[in-house]
Amino acid sequence: MKALVIIPTYNEIENIDKMIKAVLSQDPNIDILIIDDNSPDGTADVVKTVMETNDRVKLIERSGKLGLGSAYVRGFEYALANGYEYILEMDADFSHNPNDLPRLLEAAKTNDLVIGSRYVHGVNIINWPFRRLLISYFASKYVYYITRMPIKDPTGGFKCFRRKVLESINLKEILSDGYSFQVEMNFRTWVKGFRIKEVPIVFTERIGGVSKMSKQIVWEAVWMVWRLQFMKLMGKIR
Repeated sequence: MKALVIIPTYNEIENIDKMIKAVLSQDPNIDILIIDDNSPDGTADVVKTVMETNDRVKLIERSGKLGLGSAYVRGFEYALANGYEYILEMDADFSHNPNDLPRLLEAAKTNDLVIGSRYVHGVNIINWPFRRLLISYFASKYVYYITRMPIKDPTGGFKCFRRKVLESINLKEILSDGYSFQVEMNFRTWVKGFRIKEVPIVFTERIGGVSKMSKQIVWEAVWMVWRLQFMKLMGKIR
């Protein structure tokens, strides 16, 4: 098993060293790729220091804040070029628990996409404001009613792809760059008929740093769902 955990970062200096150690402690077959968007707080410098003594840590530095979706696409391209079988996404802020990584990898042995789900067994979110919780929960319902994609947490960002899924998707055709990127990747995987499984996780509000959520990101997600469904009906996604 050769696995790569991809973590996009922007101003995560409070978390990144602890996160790298926590991820690598889960399994000796896991490597980690940090994709940093020129964080002014020096996040990339911390990663470089870790890299001096650990070759399981990789870093891609980008010129500026270029977006979540493009960061993951860059990470997917790296993973495919370097022979990884399992490619995982997660946040740098400990809202995703590194201790759940072995569970996602185990489920990926018999599934093509595994999603760490906040909603598969009720609502498992800690320390979120009630308004944000409502927005997230009803966004999941909104995605389902428009696309009929049978996923309870389509906007979640803690997941594991098998290599063959990413090889089947033309990554240059990805439309989304904000949080709708997660919906789009799920949608393209589902349309192709791959096996998708949700495993329950507990999502905890970040322990340090600042959330990257914005109104622009929310509106992109609202309209992207309709665009994806239209493209499917037109045969442009299959």
